[in-house]
Amino acid sequence: MIDELDLAFDEHADHGKPRHRRGSRGGKKGSGKSGVAFLMAFILLAVLGGGVYFGYSKVKDFFVAADYSGSGTTAVQVTIPKDSTLTDIGNTLVESDVVKSTKAFVNAASDNPRGKNIQSGTYKLKKQMSAKNAVTALLDPKSRITSGITIPEGKTVPETFELLSKATKIPVKDFETAAKDPVALGIPAYWFNRRDGKTAIKTVEGFLFPDTYEFDPKLSAEQILQVMIQRFLTVTGDMGFADTVQKNLSISPNEALVAASIAQAEALKDEDMGKVVRVLYNRAYSNKFPCNCLGLDSTVNYWLKVTGKGGKASEHLTVSEMHDAKNPYNTYDKAGLPPGSIGSPGKSALEGAMNPPANFPYFYFVSVDNKGTMKYGKTLAEHNANIQIACRNGIPLCG
Repeated sequence: MIDELDLAFDEHADHGKPRHRRGSRGGKKGSGKSGVAFLMAFILLAVLGGGVYFGYSKVKDFFVAADYSGSGTTAVQVTIPKDSTLTDIGNTLVESDVVKSTKAFVNAASDNPRGKNIQSGTYKLKKQMSAKNAVTALLDPKSRITSGITIPEGKTVPETFELLSKATKIPVKDFETAAKDPVALGIPAYWFNRRDGKTAIKTVEGFLFPDTYEFDPKLSAEQILQVMIQRFLTVTGDMGFADTVQKNLSISPNEALVAASIAQAEALKDEDMGKVVRVLYNRAYSNKFPCNCLGLDSTVNYWLKVTGKGGKASEHLTVSEMHDAKNPYNTYDKAGLPPGSIGSPGKSALEGAMNPPANFPYFYFVSVDNKGTMKYGKTLAEHNANIQIACRNGIPLCG
């Protein structure tokens, strides 16, 4: 920089006079010129001093991990998303001013033997903690806010909304409003196509995957439903559910999902999910069962539940309720699978609907004890014999 200033001085200060070459021994004149140039350079550096210091600080931080000291100041809640790397966690903590730099956090976590065991979730931390103290806090179960909520398999949408509302304090009405447009929530439109000639009911029923969730307290009802739907899409996507049922069973993903939801309601054991589904497919598609009707109390009961009339035990259903022509889930008089799911099927039920046993020529099933043991029949006579077994075991099917 001084050389450039030196040249500028030569060009403008000598008024056309011959210049000494740089590096020549010009005596006092050269010394004066260099002094002025140095002064100008010093002034320029002083003006730029702030920028130079800022640049130095950045370079310093790059090589030296900036860190706070102590246990922190004010309390703060921080949510660590699932599948976060140490760098991701560090970035999240920097954004909340918990630690001063990601590098300091990563170094502290790497130095801790349990540093890689930090779990996702919401934590009670403090601002401006040392990275070491932040790691210790994240590994302390007492720092974690246990806001997990479990949605069991088979729950209906209204039941799920009640559970979500209780856990999050978000009104049920907000979830109902958010659920009005399932496609807008992320359910691909093809999930509502049917191959059996029926029009699918567009609802989130069946798409709110049963699982244990830890929702960020800042999420809205809409965002919570999106998380659950994305979980459903991830699980079914990993299974290849949609492609498999279309290719191997020649039915739509919607029909298979409906079958999975019914199996979830009817079978207590995972080993029976696929068998129950096969019975449903045999009734609905084989043309070997009266009217191709499923004839199930569970579908009728679903309609009673979601319309506010309350579910009933099978032995308490009336003839008019079972044969209600206005009930779209009436499977006693209406052929095939109903136009929508009757609850949230879990992974086992989905697998059963995707890969039911191929050689299983049964049309009837019934639980014959309180443990959920299922028996199957090919004919009505076999089915009635199985019902007698159930009655002897205390199942109230014989009035």
